[in-house]
Amino acid sequence: MVLALTVCGLVVLLAAAGLFVFGVRRRLIQRSGGTFDCSLRWNTPEKSDTSGKGWGYGIARYSGDRIEWFRVFSYAPRPRRILERSAIEVAGRRAPEGEEELALLSDAIVLACLHRGTRLELAMSEDALTGFLAWLEAAPPGQRVNVA
Repeated sequence: MVLALTVCGLVVLLAAAGLFVFGVRRRLIQRSGGTFDCSLRWNTPEKSDTSGKGWGYGIARYSGDRIEWFRVFSYAPRPRRILERSAIEVAGRRAPEGEEELALLSDAIVLACLHRGTRLELAMSEDALTGFLAWLEAAPPGQRVNVA
């Protein structure tokens, strides 16, 4: 009986520690400011895929002339993807369709982009989208920016 209680206590303690580390990691990412919730789907097909598969929920952070994208459910201290402002081309935007509505946050707008020849989709709130497009358009003189 004592062994079972000890094991249960350790499991609860480890689960609480894991959740605590997730919270601390998110605070450390947000500490430098300029973050927003952003889902990402990498290597998307040319034809719009509304199956809801391939989306990763994350946090995006502005860092100079690039966006650093971190997975939410990860312990990694480094970003999973880095998108450079000069290499991002916006191809269009749309509302989530089909099963995507279940995979994404309720107020998300899907933004189709190209980054160094790779098709990707970003899903973010309307406010985050406004900020993202303003950040893209605010590129220094001489940088090519393509915002649809």
